[in-house]
Amino acid sequence: MLKIALESLGCSKNLVDAEIMMGILNKKGYKLVGDFEEADIILVNTCGFIESAKQESIDTILELSELKETANLKILIVTGCLAQRYSEELKAEIPEIDAIVGTGSYQNIDEIIASLKEEKHIVSLNDIEFAYNEELPRYISTPAHMAYLKIGEGCDNKCTYCIIPKLRGKYRSRKMEDIITEAKGLAARGVKEVVVIAQDTTKYGCDLYGKEMLPELLEELAQIEGLKWIRIMYSYPESITEELVKVIKKYDNICNYFDMPIQHASNRILKLMNRHTTKEDILSKIEMIRKYIPDATLRTTIIVGFPGETEEDFEELVEFAKIAKFDRLGAFAYSREEDTPADKLPNHLEEEVKIERRDALMLVQQGISQELNAAKVSNVYEVLIEEQIEDKVYIGRTQGDAEEIDSIVYVKSENQLETGDFVTVKINNALEYDLMGDVINELA
Repeated sequence: MLKIALESLGCSKNLVDAEIMMGILNKKGYKLVGDFEEADIILVNTCGFIESAKQESIDTILELSELKETANLKILIVTGCLAQRYSEELKAEIPEIDAIVGTGSYQNIDEIIASLKEEKHIVSLNDIEFAYNEELPRYISTPAHMAYLKIGEGCDNKCTYCIIPKLRGKYRSRKMEDIITEAKGLAARGVKEVVVIAQDTTKYGCDLYGKEMLPELLEELAQIEGLKWIRIMYSYPESITEELVKVIKKYDNICNYFDMPIQHASNRILKLMNRHTTKEDILSKIEMIRKYIPDATLRTTIIVGFPGETEEDFEELVEFAKIAKFDRLGAFAYSREEDTPADKLPNHLEEEVKIERRDALMLVQQGISQELNAAKVSNVYEVLIEEQIEDKVYIGRTQGDAEEIDSIVYVKSENQLETGDFVTVKINNALEYDLMGDVINELA
């Protein structure tokens, strides 16, 4: 029985593809292992979104390829966005790779591995507009209490800095009944938190049903017994409607959490980015959310140093961040990507200017985060326990924290807690980004 190991890089949407590949191979009799030294076959599921992600993918491939000399490794397979985007370059420059599998071919992973008995250096780049195959098994690799629920593939937004439509195709929603069936299956196996994902979740249904249907989907998901937290990621501001906010407010098991990647606040830069919104619209959406849900958690991502961004544009962005007071904000220096319209724009900025602006914005956000966290001292929150770090001390998350990307709560408990437990915690100390507190009673 061949042993197979996975390294999945990049976003959670990419991880779901990897989990489907592992599900297919598990069903075919391959043994899934966590130790790369043991593995006969290694899959590196790559990201090709920005320069740093591409570099991480290449470094990982090269590092794992060495196991052909030092361990059991016989077959090295590269999948995902980097494989789709740079198949020829990977084939030419890293001969240790046995197969390159694009974003439209991962469903055929078992056949590709079988073909490697006859031929080497396979490149499989099938149609990226493929229809989602609901029959495929999935091997959940996240902690037992949480799982991602992918509701669509591809993207139609055509932001000028983004390569995703060329790697993933047009927006394609899954049928609502298929999503609900999968979510019920996850709940039945003990998943307590589902994280709803797509390149743009708010566009869900526009292709299948002729209108955006995320509110209706959430109504259905909220009825599923056992789902304690339903979290929505990647909600573009222009499609966050009053109807959507009201549905989120209506159900206790839908997290009051809005992940809204605005990318900028200068209307001139938003237009150059081909974002279908304005600073005024974004601000009105934030005000609308807080009117209905005063304690909502708002998270965003910002790109600084976009081609043509002036000092005035940047100052406008910083002032906007001070007004909006996002609970969570991640800032990224613009990454120049070939084959994107932004790459052809004039007035690209020096790397050091981009880094300076990113750091300046994050310093402002650090102050905002510290201020917001200080106001949470003495508050009581429901916390999901994720890990024990020392005797009587645990790490957990509130509804306002997405796994791996947001803040954490350090929890002290006299009683033994288990991963996946929900407990009530009173906050007694606030750090710049994280909170500290004591359990006041255990929940289910």
